[in-house]
Amino acid sequence: MLSLFKVFMSEDVLKPVNEVLMSGQITQGPKVEEFEKALKEYMDNPYILTLNSATAGLTLALRLLKNKDERFQWPGFNEETDIVLTPALTCFATTAAILANQVNMQWLDVDLESANIDLIDLKNKLNEKTKVIYLVHWGGNPIDLDELNKICEEHKEKYGFKPMVVEDCAHAFGAEYNGGKIGGKGSEGHICVFSLQAIKHLTTGDGGFITLPNEYLYDRCKLLRWYGIDRDKRNYKGKDLRLENDIVEYGYKFHMNDINATLGLYNLPHMDVLLRKNRENAAYFDEHLKEVSGIQLMNSNKKCNSAYWLYSIRVFNGKKQEFMEKMKEAGIMTSQVHNRNDINSCVKDFQESLPNLDILEKELVCIPVGWWLEKKDLEKIVKNCYL
Repeated sequence: MLSLFKVFMSEDVLKPVNEVLMSGQITQGPKVEEFEKALKEYMDNPYILTLNSATAGLTLALRLLKNKDERFQWPGFNEETDIVLTPALTCFATTAAILANQVNMQWLDVDLESANIDLIDLKNKLNEKTKVIYLVHWGGNPIDLDELNKICEEHKEKYGFKPMVVEDCAHAFGAEYNGGKIGGKGSEGHICVFSLQAIKHLTTGDGGFITLPNEYLYDRCKLLRWYGIDRDKRNYKGKDLRLENDIVEYGYKFHMNDINATLGLYNLPHMDVLLRKNRENAAYFDEHLKEVSGIQLMNSNKKCNSAYWLYSIRVFNGKKQEFMEKMKEAGIMTSQVHNRNDINSCVKDFQESLPNLDILEKELVCIPVGWWLEKKDLEKIVKNCYL
């Protein structure tokens, strides 16, 4: 079976993980700090914090934005009246994080050419109550961030503030925009959240990290990921190292541990090679599938360098299920990967018409594109794409 996903784990990682296990220091410690330093260098961003999941980061992001902060001209978020715009086509983790903050949300339709959010729909839905925009870079293919920034600047001129953008980068580790990494120079001014779960390009077994646009949010997020406790100042009145000083704002148990961080440290050096292989495989499909009848490839903005966590296609003429069955019989795994979130009972209060998604969900299929594929595998996939 040609798998849609595989786990990459470097061969040299077992010994250092065992050393951490034997050290007696396996929760957040020196390996977490070392991993964060490595990520900051790789992403070219000084404001990075590791977490126990991307869901934790998506939850923290909105929590951070509820407070007014004049230091970066942020008006705050009113839970009763303000709105988060969010994609309906994404992992449910994106939606769950918004629900966990108990705020109002409104769905964004998809762009039929990319499966990212439809920026026209976004522009039409922005108003004075829109404070935060969540988005996902579908398959690791960044949206048009220049156009998004233009829309947000127009919003600022009209309503006096610029919406904060939270990029769900669960698919997009290593992706680039305008030559800068998503989560780094390619995403300036945004909060970005990455997944390090088992099947992602960079894995720590499970985990994630968040990038912040400024020092204020970074410092606050560092507290909130661990109950609101300042780990550097634990020593109650100078008398007991185990006791914390005054907790000003409660937080969560969202931190990473040294075991996961060690896995990440030994996998990170392999990422450029893995990303190159994924991109080469995608380029092969771009060339050999472009003329296949009944199939349309997804478009990629010329400013983008996709991470290709997914390779998505549209299968026309009502033949999506037929296509997927044929692939299965040939030993090739395919999937839509994520269901539309707006059909779930827990979000019934936010239902609305999403005409593009109604079309795309009947056509969207993802085929294997990962670094583990050999030339013969690529040829087999292409051969079976002919219906």
